[in-house]
Amino acid sequence: MPECAGSRNLTPLPGDPEMTSLPIIVIGAGPVGLAAAAHLLDHGLEPLVLEAAPDIAAHVRDWAQVQLFSPWRYNIDQATRALLEASGWQAPPPDGLPTGGELVDRYLRPLAALPPIAARLRLNHRVTAISRQGVDKVKTAGRAATPFVVRVATLAGDTELLASAVLDASGTWSTPNPMGANGLPAIGETTNAARIAYGIPDVLGAARARYAGKRVLVIGAGHSAANALLDLATLGEEQPGTGVVWAVRGSDDLRRVFGGGDGDALHARGALGTALRRRQESGAIELITGFRAAAVVAEDGRLAVEDGGGRRIAGIDEIIVATGQRPDLAPLRELRLRLDPWLECAAALGPLIDPNLHSCGTVRPHGVRELTHPEPGFYTVGVKSYGRAPTFLMATGYEQVRSIAAFLAGDLDAAHAVKLDLPETGVCSSDLPSAAATQQDTGYCGVPAPAASCCAPEPVLVAPGQAGGCCGPHAP
Repeated sequence: MPECAGSRNLTPLPGDPEMTSLPIIVIGAGPVGLAAAAHLLDHGLEPLVLEAAPDIAAHVRDWAQVQLFSPWRYNIDQATRALLEASGWQAPPPDGLPTGGELVDRYLRPLAALPPIAARLRLNHRVTAISRQGVDKVKTAGRAATPFVVRVATLAGDTELLASAVLDASGTWSTPNPMGANGLPAIGETTNAARIAYGIPDVLGAARARYAGKRVLVIGAGHSAANALLDLATLGEEQPGTGVVWAVRGSDDLRRVFGGGDGDALHARGALGTALRRRQESGAIELITGFRAAAVVAEDGRLAVEDGGGRRIAGIDEIIVATGQRPDLAPLRELRLRLDPWLECAAALGPLIDPNLHSCGTVRPHGVRELTHPEPGFYTVGVKSYGRAPTFLMATGYEQVRSIAAFLAGDLDAAHAVKLDLPETGVCSSDLPSAAATQQDTGYCGVPAPAASCCAPEPVLVAPGQAGGCCGPHAP
């Protein structure tokens, strides 16, 4: 039976000259990717940041109009703060709430422009595949001492770069989940793609003409859906004839959708759910529960969405799908990964963030142990480390890359001294017996997984006889 990640792969970078002379490649120049570069530099390591887009933070810029519900104090990494302040940069007020655009302009763009970061940043470099130099996924002997080969598509054509380690911080925003409730595109979703948007369109700005005076269906029950719905409701007040229909897959119990209100430690996050509830109760938003989209069809110049049970929502002009994202695993096919079988996150995080069991915004502190794969020197970090699980905060990613950078530098004490203080959502339930029973049957790493509330960090289980199996270290 294959070894779990963490049992033999928790060793710093090989010390041979060939490996130590190579950079550590960081994929993605978003908040976590740039923070990774700063932490690596802080330890005297050499990062190389590859960004697929022609500018940094492409995913954040896609929702530039949206206000974050986490204030600046949670959005600025400490290693990047030190670099910026040394250049004379002044941090925004810690309790201010930036938009995505402000996060880029006031923090990420000045960071990327600093000479130590700019010299190690490559734009228009899309990673298409990762493997090991001269060997495929099957070969084991000498694997840890063999450099990574990273294939990259650039404006000048394809090329390959060598690396001693790879941190994949490419995120998941560009790979949204489809409309279909079964995880597949609904029948007709591709055919009618011109009238379907994903994520959080700029309804009150650049996309206003697309939605004004239209009947718009929003599918989803998370923060992205809430932002889109509130903007559409505002547009409806300003533009007569704008109608908003909201379809959720769940039942009439919308506690998770509306959030914890005043009980949320992030006031803006609680206020988002409260505002959505008020808009829906006022009649500005037509709510349809228990609707699992299966097909979308064009009829009489408009769209109709059908579920598998004969229900349909007709007379729709535009659809916004806000059903979450999933990681793009195609470039990682030649690597030895250990992923949670349904979340596609780092395996050890599965029991901590599984939305079938947990609804809190908190997660047990985690770092290099939980993020280690059977492929020595490769890590998924940031929101990609969460796979399909929701409710990721940037502060989580910052602590991940701090721990990994320390580990790669050989500072094991700092690597394993992980700390994470995240604000509670005010909604924390573990009363999902069917999901808990299912997970108890299958377990993680061959042992039953806990079904405890996410409000109190639970031990991370390991297989008997292992010092640190794929579910991480023994609980303290």
